[in-house]
Amino acid sequence: MSAVAMYTSVQSGGLDARIMEYAPLVKRIAYHLMNRLPDSVQVDDLVQAGMLGLLEALKNFDATQGASFETYAGIRIKGAMLDEVRRSDWTPRSVHKNSRMVADAIQAIENKNQCEARDADIAGYLGLPMDEYNRILQDSVSCRLFSVDEMAENEDYHFESPSSEEEPLSGLLRDGFQQALANEIMRLPERERLVISLYYDDELNLREIGEVLSISESRVSQICTQAVLRLRSRLSEWTDAI
Repeated sequence: MSAVAMYTSVQSGGLDARIMEYAPLVKRIAYHLMNRLPDSVQVDDLVQAGMLGLLEALKNFDATQGASFETYAGIRIKGAMLDEVRRSDWTPRSVHKNSRMVADAIQAIENKNQCEARDADIAGYLGLPMDEYNRILQDSVSCRLFSVDEMAENEDYHFESPSSEEEPLSGLLRDGFQQALANEIMRLPERERLVISLYYDDELNLREIGEVLSISESRVSQICTQAVLRLRSRLSEWTDAI
């Protein structure tokens, strides 16, 4: 449904006041996500997508499902913004290619050595000097949609009742993946696990994490990206199945 059609539908239900009430929530979520997305993403695009998510929430909210409207709307708004990011995908193809290359290298090293692949191991496997490897990690910050997508899917699934059209096997795969993801996060190297926790659980931005750990913002970015690529390599069988 288009934005105009959806707005007209909601307006006919006398919910104009609620749109105004929750419009600040859309902006708050947009600016929060901006801290995690590439500089090329424009906040106005996120707000516009988020308003569609709000309109959808106003139209479809079911109070009998147990979640508050603000919780439900927040999920729909954030989901609409992430959909916009995925559709637009400002990340150059070379960055996607390099990210996959690093993830594949981590998988190969860890399968062979049965231990964590260190920065130097990965750079050596790829035949790259450390500064070039770190540059790839830095560039790949904009390619972290894997982690953002999975967070969004987990939140949506938690608050929505299962669709009658969803196959039982799909539900089992999703539940199994969530557990596997949690297990692999706990198996990350200590510093990567800490950065992931501060970034996603405590919702600190990269600069704030750098202040906590007394390292540069760019180094935090590299650690976070390497952690996500490590998770991608370790969960490749799951992500291919879902």
